[in-house]
Amino acid sequence: MVPSFVDIQAAAARIAPHAIRTPLVESAGLNALTGGRVFLKLETLQRTGSFKFRGACNRLAMIPQDQRAHGVVAFSSGNHAQGVAAAAALFGMPAVIVMPSDAPRAKIEGTRALGGIIVEYDRLHEDREAIAGRICAERGAVLVKPFDDAGVIAGQGTAGLEIAEDAARFGVTLDAVLAPCSGGGLVSGIALALQGAGVAAKVHSVEPENFDGMKRSLEAGKRVQAPGGKLSIADALMAPIPGTIVFELARDLLAPGLAVSDAELGYAVAFAARDLKLVVEPGGAAALAALLAGKLDARGRAVALVLSGGNADNLR
Repeated sequence: MVPSFVDIQAAAARIAPHAIRTPLVESAGLNALTGGRVFLKLETLQRTGSFKFRGACNRLAMIPQDQRAHGVVAFSSGNHAQGVAAAAALFGMPAVIVMPSDAPRAKIEGTRALGGIIVEYDRLHEDREAIAGRICAERGAVLVKPFDDAGVIAGQGTAGLEIAEDAARFGVTLDAVLAPCSGGGLVSGIALALQGAGVAAKVHSVEPENFDGMKRSLEAGKRVQAPGGKLSIADALMAPIPGTIVFELARDLLAPGLAVSDAELGYAVAFAARDLKLVVEPGGAAALAALLAGKLDARGRAVALVLSGGNADNLR
């Protein structure tokens, strides 16, 4: 089922008692650097450190009370894992999370600290969806997909509602919004929310090079798998192809996709720390990387960048 704007509005009401309404802030430094007005949506400050809590909270809240004792199962490299684990704890549900063994330790430890039961797998040789499906069958649990789920997409779209409302408070008409993209739940949800709120900004997905399935799919007009290959430093953005439900929305709502290199992602992470005083993980910095690399010309325009996660490893 493809979500609607009404579903995003319902999700906003559903998660309001639990999720943080993250700020949209204007960056004077980026304004001077680009010649435009640049606004940052700080999902790095969201509960569990990323936007993923929004979708997980909404999806779990939709599970009927009589089904909650069997719990939920999710597969994730970390941010969705932590979002699901945190939401499950709120609703008193057990959560089993299938995570790659090479996921950042900060994300594995964070998921475990939130009460998630972790099952590790080898991302190069094992099928995470098959593992999760088997666990669901054994436990009678609900599978909570990281992006290709209408309830998850609607929850992620609540970030777009907030962008629209806060831009209106600034008296700004946004020309473009850039958001990191893996399977596409966040960027498509934001695009749907902005359209429903009457914001005509062009919404661009930003992905790592060779993992740019959304960009390639938008160009082809159908779902296309990216080549993949060497793992990106953006561990959260390595889905090779957009979700089926996601692409139903994306092909009509999104502007052309953008792709960034690992070098550009690394520079954006360093720039965020040094110049913006923000801790942003590589995947969360993809939109900033695209702007800094000149993939979008912001001169004379108002642009919003979604900084989608701050769960960077090696901080201690």
